[in-house]
Amino acid sequence: MKRLILVTSPPASGKTYISKQLAKELKHVVYLDKDTLIVLSHQIFKVAHQQVNRSSDFFEANIRDYEYQATLALAMEALEYDDIVLINAPFTREIRDVDYITNLKKQLIDKQARLTVVWVITNVDVIKQRMIARNSSRDTWKLEHWDEYIQGVNFDIPEKLDDPDVIDDFLIFKNSNDAEYEQSMKHILAILEG
Repeated sequence: MKRLILVTSPPASGKTYISKQLAKELKHVVYLDKDTLIVLSHQIFKVAHQQVNRSSDFFEANIRDYEYQATLALAMEALEYDDIVLINAPFTREIRDVDYITNLKKQLIDKQARLTVVWVITNVDVIKQRMIARNSSRDTWKLEHWDEYIQGVNFDIPEKLDDPDVIDDFLIFKNSNDAEYEQSMKHILAILEG
């Protein structure tokens, strides 16, 4: 059966690295990164004469949901041609919206595909250090307003996604240090390839 994998977590948890490593290890994978659309988003900010701020009301109203819609549309199309599509994106709200996930699963049934969510857990101090190290414009506001930003981030594991009778619907990837990473990668690949 085909599979859509969502690698999700708050920003700077290590989603991109983990997503790329999973995609390299799995066979017949199309890799999609929502951040690929940032170039278009920046153009929208520019045309609208708005400061680039991915935490702003303008971003929320005019860009955010459309990035997700575009990425998922590409994923659904790719499932026509390959067995696995892996999306690297936070899905911060969507992952906690039972109706959204239920609707996504229904769309996947039409593609003879199943949904697997990989939730990345990383220590908050490690996240901050990674944001500083990657030195990206998308993190500027977050780092300058760290306390305000971090209060708005939900690090709770979206446990409602986990059906205890299904081994591969919701997987946790621990990523605060190298040992956790290695153990989680091995465990998750065994499940996905099994």
